[in-house]
Amino acid sequence: MQIRFTKHADDKFAVLARHGMRISKSLVIGILEKPGILDFVSKYPMVIAQGQLDKYRVLRVVYRRTRESCLVVTFYPGKKSQYEKN
Repeated sequence: MQIRFTKHADDKFAVLARHGMRISKSLVIGILEKPGILDFVSKYPMVIAQGQLDKYRVLRVVYRRTRESCLVVTFYPGKKSQYEKN
């Protein structure tokens, strides 16, 4: 499966780095390949894959999937407590 990034998603790496949060493409791709949580509802028809960043934060990756590729629209860090229900 080919994974592509929108210009917005590509630019997001630099934006987060300016705020002291270094996210790599390999981390984003790893979350797409093995998400901890998948959300099919919040941004339908897009999907949100969520993975662990650290003890308190998660990374949410918003993407659209087609038969031949996966297009990463954006990604953002968030508080684990906000997105995970116990």
